[in-house]
Amino acid sequence: MAGKPLLIIAAGGTGGHMFPAQALAEAMLAQGWRVVLSTDARGARYAGGFPARVKIEQVSSATLSRGGVLAKVLAPFQIIAGCVGATLEMLRDRPDVVVGFGGYPSIPALTAATLLRRPRMLHEQNGVLGRVNKLFASRVSRVACGTWPMSLPDGIEGVPTGNPVRETVLARAAAGYIPPGDYPMSIVVIGGSQGARILSDVVPAAIARLPESVRANVRVIHQARGEDEARVTEFYAQHGITAHVQPFFDDIPTLFAEAQLVISRAGASSVADISVIGRPSILVPLGIATDDHQTANARGLAEAGGAVVMAEDTFTVEAVAAQISGILGDPKKATAMAQAALGAGRPDATQALADLTLELAQSQHKTQK
Repeated sequence: MAGKPLLIIAAGGTGGHMFPAQALAEAMLAQGWRVVLSTDARGARYAGGFPARVKIEQVSSATLSRGGVLAKVLAPFQIIAGCVGATLEMLRDRPDVVVGFGGYPSIPALTAATLLRRPRMLHEQNGVLGRVNKLFASRVSRVACGTWPMSLPDGIEGVPTGNPVRETVLARAAAGYIPPGDYPMSIVVIGGSQGARILSDVVPAAIARLPESVRANVRVIHQARGEDEARVTEFYAQHGITAHVQPFFDDIPTLFAEAQLVISRAGASSVADISVIGRPSILVPLGIATDDHQTANARGLAEAGGAVVMAEDTFTVEAVAAQISGILGDPKKATAMAQAALGAGRPDATQALADLTLELAQSQHKTQK
């Protein structure tokens, strides 16, 4: 095992960071590499999907933006301790490449790689660099961009790779699109845990206002917060709209593949899933997202013609009803949007990231000769 090249993946504890990290881990294991995930205790709890062959190293880290006064005072010391620990570990087993995916738990490994001058790169999922990735962007050899175009600091060049998607999404890639018509049509409504409420407040009423010729055929799959589930279910029932409402759906790729329209937040993973499968969408960026990164996430898909982007302050019942009607009432438009979305997708994102990793390793090997 020790003779195999080593990749250290540094990532925080959210799905947005961990998901592409897991995809790269799987790809590099298939290439015969050893893979270590460097994360904190919270991140380790989200690492259950990683292959068993991935070694998980917990490092000390902390966020500077959350918690009470004491937590913020202690955070720098926790990060420093993590950096020292990561450096000592890298001196013992030098990585061939270190890849950071964002989040405060990625600081120790990226700091150690910088101090020891190990080949390193970043992958940013959103259309705007996160705080940690922004800190290290000028200290790495490559910045892989999951969303394109991406807002980058002056002097930083990005490599558009796309965001890796799950195998279950790839299994539905480019699934045939059935344009809307005089038969059952599916609308999937899905929002992240931070912001589904506005979708629950607006979308049911908007669907109720659709022309009867459209509304009679609509079937709704609606993700709602637990506290909103009962009222959303009741509203649809009162208005004679067939709907399935629950807080979580475990087969989103299938639901997207069967949909005529998706209404969603503009998280990086959601945008990637929608585009790889190829479906028309109405995207509602989370208004409180850091640096308005969800608007940036949606930009490429909207500019390609695959999505309509509606800011929260324009996301009214009347406006949403008009957009839904305009898409479901026009099969040619809906089909064109589906094709445009598919054209913006990057089902090869995982391979693109793996290729960059191998390229970095080869460059280091040539330098050492």
